[in-house]
Amino acid sequence: MTARNKNIAAVAGFILALILCYVLAISNTIRTKREYNTLKAEEALFNNIPGQLSVLNEKNAYYDSLLRKFRIGGTSMQHNLLKAVNRNAEELDLKVIAFNEPHIFEKDGLQVHTYNLTVEGGFNDILAFVYRLEQQTGYGEVVNLYLEKKKNFRTGKEYLQAQLLIRNFD
Repeated sequence: MTARNKNIAAVAGFILALILCYVLAISNTIRTKREYNTLKAEEALFNNIPGQLSVLNEKNAYYDSLLRKFRIGGTSMQHNLLKAVNRNAEELDLKVIAFNEPHIFEKDGLQVHTYNLTVEGGFNDILAFVYRLEQQTGYGEVVNLYLEKKKNFRTGKEYLQAQLLIRNFD
């Protein structure tokens, strides 16, 4: 054998040895390293479960406090709004004349409920009522307020009526 043939055989043997090393050892090491990394990621997730659980408990307590703050029970939104309207009207010496069925339609994938109600009383009391409904309760926004001065011809007294439209998104 010549030196050239010996060199070619040595390089071919070296390449064959590299391929055998990769097949027998290095590929197993790489596969084991990948499994190790996925198991470490799963372990990190499992170690974080108590933290996630405490965050969820805090959120639950926060949402429960919101429900208590706005006095929302397990009943319908319309019923809760009616209770808030009656409570505020009683505190402000207003009369609830009408509380009509909500107008419901869908816009951009959301259900929009518009509640129409009429109250009667003094101007400042009506403004305080509207402020309480919109700012201090979470039932929606007042989108329209129509004030109308009326006269009772039988008694000769004048009074103020307000029609409110309250919009809520579901």
